[in-house]
This record gives sequence, structure tokens and C-alpha cells, in this order.
Amino acid sequence: MDRRDFLQAAAGAAALNAPPAQAQPARKPRKALMKAGTQHGHSDEILRVMAALGVNHVCSGLPSRKFDENWSVESLSRLRDQVEKHGIKLEMAPLPLSSAYITRHENPNIMLGKSPERDREIDDICQMIRNAAKAGIPALKYNMSILGVVRTEPTPGRGGAMYSTFVYDKAKQDPPLTEAGPVPADVFWERIEYFVKKVMPVAEEYKVRMACHQHDPGMPRGKGYRGVDRVLGSVDGLKRFIALSPSKYHGLNFCQGTVSEMLENPREEIFDVIRYFGSRKRIFNVHFRNIKGKFLNFQETFPDDGDVDMIRCMRLYKEVGYDGMMMPDHVPRIQGDVGGRQAFAFAFGYIQALIQLVNSEA
Repeated sequence: MDRRDFLQAAAGAAALNAPPAQAQPARKPRKALMKAGTQHGHSDEILRVMAALGVNHVCSGLPSRKFDENWSVESLSRLRDQVEKHGIKLEMAPLPLSSAYITRHENPNIMLGKSPERDREIDDICQMIRNAAKAGIPALKYNMSILGVVRTEPTPGRGGAMYSTFVYDKAKQDPPLTEAGPVPADVFWERIEYFVKKVMPVAEEYKVRMACHQHDPGMPRGKGYRGVDRVLGSVDGLKRFIALSPSKYHGLNFCQGTVSEMLENPREEIFDVIRYFGSRKRIFNVHFRNIKGKFLNFQETFPDDGDVDMIRCMRLYKEVGYDGMMMPDHVPRIQGDVGGRQAFAFAFGYIQALIQLVNSEA
């Protein structure tokens, strides 16, 4: 055996007798920071159900429709304690600025622009922000609404469930104006800007995230609905809204369903919208729901029965580092399903499963 053969044989023997190579540790998947949440309220009955479903983060019900004892630091602290005794974290509370029609609104003068009543109502909201911070509630959600949630007749969906529906051409506009009268875009923006400039310095000082919901649904720009131009019913409007304050406490209660309703092709366009606001850290809460259709003509569906790829959306929220609640919003009506409990349970399970899925992915 010459030297070359000897070296080759020795190398082969060494390879055969060498201990097996150590397996490289598997890459740990990046942690998904989202969590399933709910806005069903804070009764012990509801909280027990949520705890059983593993929904351990909630937005409470409305403490009160006006600034009263229920909005005191002591009462809000008791509210937080009531939630947390179930092992659930109180992440958010709603302000008395709901999505109701203007005549049923808790603080209507903010949207009507009437002073001095407007200033008094805003002062009350500012004190609610201070008290929520002192009670350990880190975020508040609100609406800037005159029309409320507008829909036409529901239409049948999967299995005969009834899907909430909006078709602009079928929407009755009688009477032609709301009690707020004509509200063109410039007037609506003045009222929104006035509110934001008054409350955001307080929210900034007390470190409370202010999450504004979109107008549901968007309406034709310049034409509106019943005399109201819905300025928070388009992506451009939401970008302008975010630009009103540089504060990291100024952001969105991002209703993915409502945003999808603003788009001509939500199947393709929704991802850029999530990325725009998510990468800027302006999404403070997510209403995770799906639709069929598009701008001015849509149905609200079960989360797995719409046009939008919800798995891809969940991956994108993770990609932009969103760490808040993912909650159901509206659900279809199923015959015999009192209060939508079964439909909501399905939605909670779907959300939990998607969070686990993206959490398992490197």
C-alpha cells in the first residue's frame, strides 16, 4: 500500500469511527405577541367563560354613559380587580364615545361641534383618561361617529346563517339629513382635530393609548350618506387622522373588517394597510373579522368564509410586531344561537388557532 492509499484508508476509517455529529439545536420560532381578546364586558359570568376559553385579555364594558362615580379611580380600580381575579388582564376600556347614531350618543356635542357643551364634554373625557391611568388601565377605545353603523337588510350565508350586509344603492336615505345637519368633510375634520388636540396631551402625559375606530362603513367621498361625509371611512382619511398627533399614544382600534369594507379589492389591498399602520405602531387593538365583497357592497362573514386570507393577515401582524388583542367583532346570526354565543365561540377558537399557528413558525 503506497502512502496515498494509506492516507485515504486512514481517513475513511476515521470517518467511520468518529462520533456522530452533534445535531444543531432547532431554531426557536419567534414568539407571536398577539393574544386573543374580547369586548364582551366584565360580568363574572362572561369572565368565567372567557377564562375557560383561554381568552385572558379583555376590553371591559362601558363603566358609565356619563362622567360619574363609575369613572372614579376607586371604581375603575375595583373594575380592574374584578377582571383580574379571574386570571384575566384588563387591557382596555371604552369611553362614552360609542358608534351609536347621533341622537343616542353619550356625548353628542363633541361630534356636533357645539360650544361650550363640547368643551365640557371633552373636559370630562380628559378626566376619564387621567382616572383610567391611575387605576392601571393602559388603553381606551372610542369612536368619532354621527351615523353609527349603517347596514341594509341581512342576506343568507353559509348554512343559512344571516350575514350583516351593506349595499349602498339599496340604503334608504330618508330623511335626507341626520339631526346633525350637513357635515361635509372640512366640518367633520375640524371636529375631529379639535378633539384630538385637546385630549392627546392628557393621554401623552398619563401614558394612555387612545384607540379610535373607523367609520363603518365608508361612504362615497364628497357624496357621503344623509349629508355626512365619513372622513374616517377611507385609508387616506385614516392616514390623515394618524398624522394629527405624533404621540405614540395616538392610534387605532383597527377593525380589519371595516377597513376591508373601504377597499375595492380587499383580497389584495388589506395587507398593505395592515403593514402601513402596524409598522408605525399605530394599531392598538384589532377587530379580526372577514367580509365578502368590497367598498359599498359587502357581507360580514365567518372568519374562514370571506375573501381575505386571515392566515396571511395574522402572519403580517406578527411581522410588524403587533402585540395587542385580536378579538371578534360582529358575527353572523345563526338560528337558535342566543346572543351569538356559538358564533363567537367559533371565532375565538379560530383566532386562538391562528395565533398558535404563527407562533409555531420560525
